[in-house]
Amino acid sequence: MGRISGLAALACLLPGAALAIEGERVEVRGEIIDTWCYYSGVMGGPDAVVGTAHHTCALWCSAGGIPVGLLGDDGEVYMVLKIEGDGASASGDTQLRLASHEVTADGMLYRRDGLNYLVVEEVVTDHGIINLSHDIYGPVPPFAIPEPTE
Repeated sequence: MGRISGLAALACLLPGAALAIEGERVEVRGEIIDTWCYYSGVMGGPDAVVGTAHHTCALWCSAGGIPVGLLGDDGEVYMVLKIEGDGASASGDTQLRLASHEVTADGMLYRRDGLNYLVVEEVVTDHGIINLSHDIYGPVPPFAIPEPTE
């Protein structure tokens, strides 16, 4: 039996058990962010796509199905899979209500392939919108407006 078929057989015998990832209970404080703009750089660098300067875009991206993340005070980005039982992971009302807010979240952290995944079981504290980045970038950062093409 080859390596692949052996692993497949093991997975069939032990559904979920052989492939399960161990989670770790954590409490993380940070800002709920728009992961598309944060990672793609389409709207500027990491400091420009957080806070109030990016709030409206974060709402649109979340409502459009882009997964939200939690940018931790530790500098790590945690992909949020679910918040407090809200089954609509990317576009649920909970995520829209918390966009750009700084929160303290308690939940389960899963790490795989270099990514952090967070299932938020409880938003312990909603600190509100603290990062007033529009003071620096304006309500719409000038570099976020596409240049006209000919």
